[in-house]
Amino acid sequence: MTIRVLIVDDQAMVRAGFAALLNAQSDIDVVGDAPDGRQAIEASGRTRPDVVLMDVRMPEMDGLEAARRLLDPPPGVVHRPRVLMLTTFDVDDYVYEALRAGASGFLLKDAPPADLIAAVRVVAAGDALLAPSVTRRLIADFARNRPAPRRDPRLRLNGLTPRETEVLELIARGLSNQEIAAHLVLAEQTVKTHIGRILAKLGLRDRAQAVVLAYESGLVQPGAQ
Repeated sequence: MTIRVLIVDDQAMVRAGFAALLNAQSDIDVVGDAPDGRQAIEASGRTRPDVVLMDVRMPEMDGLEAARRLLDPPPGVVHRPRVLMLTTFDVDDYVYEALRAGASGFLLKDAPPADLIAAVRVVAAGDALLAPSVTRRLIADFARNRPAPRRDPRLRLNGLTPRETEVLELIARGLSNQEIAAHLVLAEQTVKTHIGRILAKLGLRDRAQAVVLAYESGLVQPGAQ
């Protein structure tokens, strides 16, 4: 199955470079590009991509607002692509908000080409791009410095079983399914089942949102190992 990708960046050379790299892959097809968030939403409606590579800072409409609109479309719009934010360290606060909105993760714009290709495949498969330790550290920093939400997110965790709560904590600490299985002495398929139930019970789209909620609820303390 071919992964359909939409590239959104205000720099034409960046769009062209990413498109050339991704189109060279047999399983990836760049179906369009856009220079700003507003045109990205229009292009997504036309091309129905599986993954949107979304720059953060752009004119007209920034990547954060565009991600919000793509991931929470108006009634009648059924297509929701997965969004992978492209960023640099100086705008990571925007990325945290994008994760809360449902983005599947982020990638530094100067990452090696192989990382970009792998990221598209990971996100298209339904996983969150949260493996790099820098990602976990940044999310922890934002959760620590952000004021408490109006509604106590700890209440959302009450419906989880003790085992599901334990799995959620390990997800937030950045462990893969295989690592969680080894840590809890469970089969990897059992871990996948627990994760599916956690996401369903908490109304979350993927692991990225699960990590954010785990920090905001206080289940995982920023900086803790």
